[in-house]
Amino acid sequence: MIPESLARLVEETRGQRRAEWAGREVWLANEAWGQLAVSLQGAQVLHFRPAGADGGWLWVTPTPQALPGAIRGGIPLCWPWFADENTADESPDRSGPMHGPARKAPWRLDAVDEHEEGVELHLSPEERLHGQLVPRAVVQANARRLHVELITEHVGETPVKITGALHSYLAVGNAFACRVEGLAGATYLDKLADFAERDQQGELGVRGPLDRIYRSNAELCLDDGTRRLRIARQGSDSAVVWHPGDAPPGDTSIEAARHFLCVESANTRLDPVWLVPGAQHLLGTTLSRDEGATP
Repeated sequence: MIPESLARLVEETRGQRRAEWAGREVWLANEAWGQLAVSLQGAQVLHFRPAGADGGWLWVTPTPQALPGAIRGGIPLCWPWFADENTADESPDRSGPMHGPARKAPWRLDAVDEHEEGVELHLSPEERLHGQLVPRAVVQANARRLHVELITEHVGETPVKITGALHSYLAVGNAFACRVEGLAGATYLDKLADFAERDQQGELGVRGPLDRIYRSNAELCLDDGTRRLRIARQGSDSAVVWHPGDAPPGDTSIEAARHFLCVESANTRLDPVWLVPGAQHLLGTTLSRDEGATP
């Protein structure tokens, strides 16, 4: 569920190409295995539609901000911190951007590896984003799944505590009719109640605004009544589920916001990562069709 202007660019693509959308350079693919769109601002996957699916799996606001603002939707990279867990912020008063600098920075496309079943992209920032940490992103897409990795390498001399997220905006028919399976019994922090700790009773049904950090590494399933998506996570013991209800951010409308639900692979205050010199950390998310479900 993406803006018509972006959908038109994808449909007009034959094979692979680069184009401009909303003032940003985007890499596009329209192949036998499916469709993919990636913005080089933030190495952000904007669109994925596997062959045979009746629609894309990701949502993008129909009214994206102009540069240098970030695009709401797709899979933004929150790095090297998430929300206000900004211990990796190197600014003197830790006043760096919300969710870190990666999502607004220009990235380069280092490699495109093609094969009959799909494609693999490798991306890295054009400029250094942190004094001791270096990120890179890998995007794999084929007719069965979308997989995104955010890899952090420590090239400095002192340990650094990081958080982060693959802030996935998943396209749904109606956010308030969704069910997220796999979290029953998990402990969570309720950000709408000053991080009160609670236990999930039964499966999660979305009926209004919510912002929760679940302590869980389980595979999840998002059911919106017409489509079931499997969400697997790597290097993450936090699952963030977020929807703003009827008070969305200013770059989208109430009606448009009804068509996404964020289910995120993350490292949060529940599972921050301490990186020592020479170490690496991989944060990943994998979206796939629920086996036996309709597309």
